[in-house]
Amino acid sequence: MKSNVLDLKFKSMDLRKIVTIRQFFYELMKKLWIEQDNFNGKRPFGNSSWDADLIVCLVKNKLIKGKIDVDGYLEDYDNNELDKFVTSKILKPLFGIS
Repeated sequence: MKSNVLDLKFKSMDLRKIVTIRQFFYELMKKLWIEQDNFNGKRPFGNSSWDADLIVCLVKNKLIKGKIDVDGYLEDYDNNELDKFVTSKILKPLFGIS
């Protein structure tokens, strides 16, 4: 695991490339900014479950508890733990908020 969670890399199927967590949230915010009223929060990159690849990354790196099946797909995780981790350990540092 890297010392900075924002620098962890994972393959984003929706973005069709390997990205860091920092890049993933940049792409999400860019999409929101450009599309504004037309932004689709359920399918920002065109598909539902757009956050699954990120969650798999967090589970694989033991940053949140969860289970991944033999094919590498997300099987189970705690949504409350995920929300707390993303808001405190990803979004706050990403935006420089203490």
